[in-house]
Amino acid sequence: MKSYDPEQAPDSDEWLALGEAERIELVAAYHKRTREKLPNLRLHAAFHAIVENQLAEGIEVVRETLGRLTAEGLDRHSGIHAISSVLAEHLSNLMRHGPKKGTDTNEPYFRRLRSLTASTWVRDYA
Repeated sequence: MKSYDPEQAPDSDEWLALGEAERIELVAAYHKRTREKLPNLRLHAAFHAIVENQLAEGIEVVRETLGRLTAEGLDRHSGIHAISSVLAEHLSNLMRHGPKKGTDTNEPYFRRLRSLTASTWVRDYA
């Protein structure tokens, strides 16, 4: 894979065959080309890569969420940002409070994704 474009889903097998650092670098290179002002390019790229990983791995709730967000009017890139926002909040909560014993640590993230809409993302995160 020579380049990354968040408006086009990368081929899952090709994406997953790359090393994590290479995926992050491809995303960072895209954002450098677009000259998008970001407070932390590497962190931003890492979250993009995580969401692309989840999509490529076929995590259904992530795929459904992206499909719903784009049907509601977001472009694919904004949909990835929306999912990344929920992911960042989830990871922050896990770091602050730790996982709840006897629960799936991903369930709060998945629950929040199921309720995420384009309008709630714009209201709460954008």
